[in-house]
Amino acid sequence: MSEQPKPPTGPPSGAPHDSHKQRAGDRLAALDELEVEVEKLIAGGDGLGRFEGIPIFIPRSAPGDRLRIRLVERRPDYGRAEIVEILEPGPGRREPPCPFFGSCGGCDLQHLEDDLQVELKAAAVEETLRRLGTLGDDLPSRTVAGQPWGYRVRTQLHIASREGVVDVGYHSRRSSEVVAVDRCPVLVPELEGTLRSLPGFLGEEGPRRLDLLVGEEGALSSAPVVPGLPHGEVRLRVGELDFGLDARCFFQAHRQLLPTLVETAVGSWGGGEAFDLYAGVGLFSLPLAHNYERVTAVEGDRVAARFARRNARSNRCKQLEVISRAVEGWIDELPEGAERVIVDPPRSGLSRPVRTVLGKKAPARLTYVSCHAGTLARDLRDLTQVFSIEDLVLLDLFPQTGHMEVVAQLVRREAG
Repeated sequence: MSEQPKPPTGPPSGAPHDSHKQRAGDRLAALDELEVEVEKLIAGGDGLGRFEGIPIFIPRSAPGDRLRIRLVERRPDYGRAEIVEILEPGPGRREPPCPFFGSCGGCDLQHLEDDLQVELKAAAVEETLRRLGTLGDDLPSRTVAGQPWGYRVRTQLHIASREGVVDVGYHSRRSSEVVAVDRCPVLVPELEGTLRSLPGFLGEEGPRRLDLLVGEEGALSSAPVVPGLPHGEVRLRVGELDFGLDARCFFQAHRQLLPTLVETAVGSWGGGEAFDLYAGVGLFSLPLAHNYERVTAVEGDRVAARFARRNARSNRCKQLEVISRAVEGWIDELPEGAERVIVDPPRSGLSRPVRTVLGKKAPARLTYVSCHAGTLARDLRDLTQVFSIEDLVLLDLFPQTGHMEVVAQLVRREAG
């Protein structure tokens, strides 16, 4: 989960760790520009090429591209580069539809055909789970894609002002410089339509960051408060449930795939008691309350927890209790052998104490919702000591970027 997931710091997926690191680093240090062919896409969206076996990670590249590249980062066992010239394009490369793609850092993959993006991203996620998670080759996975454009109901904009001119847009892909935009085709039309008017509300003393969320019938929420811009609660309907929230709250952004995500994560299982950890405003908690007699939602953000309580009341989910505490501080209270637990952590994944308790107390069914393949692989490597993977669903909640949402259904292994 995240506005737009970004990988944690450290070597990217695919970098080797062997005894020849220094020699590889020395070879890269002597280079500036070189030619490579891109082998594949890795999780996160970069292309992978090689120089004398050394991985080179190249943003905005495509499998099959033959490129002249310039090294911008040299590590002992891998490098990063920027494209200088496309010598021969790979299959599926296209002219990016958005005029800001060359400089804006918001999207990674507009240079690839929409269907090919989904195929390549799914393959990259599965490879990461197999390799880093040591999960084997027979992963029970399937992929779900939705509308590739006009899907985002929320966004985070950056603001910069100079000499009386206010720029509103996204950070450059190379720096924190603001790339001013007056359109963004991944936003739902109601949200995209606000971009041109925003500079008129924002002066030199205004905020440096602005979160926007659009609800039902085009209702807009912004944060922080800016005179003239709507703020406060909006409503979003997902299936039969109605959620109240404002622009300060995290909420999954893909309008069309929200019902599919909820159905995939919650499923038809039911019983006595379930727990929703990192619950937000109750996206999974409320539907769980239709299937279980008691549901406990744990959410560390006080604003989100307050909305979750209000959403429980407005949707008449009397069996739902919301606890406003960090999961790390609450996790020891999880009962041993619980029937059902859903976790939807931030992109950093589950902390070691949370993984340890989940493994020790071993709920019968554990559902893990993740937006970052690398941290999911790390966590599954530990959890699969106790659980078996029943199902993996890859949902393309972030078209035009290098990321996918994964819903992993895990079931406790029986003793003996």
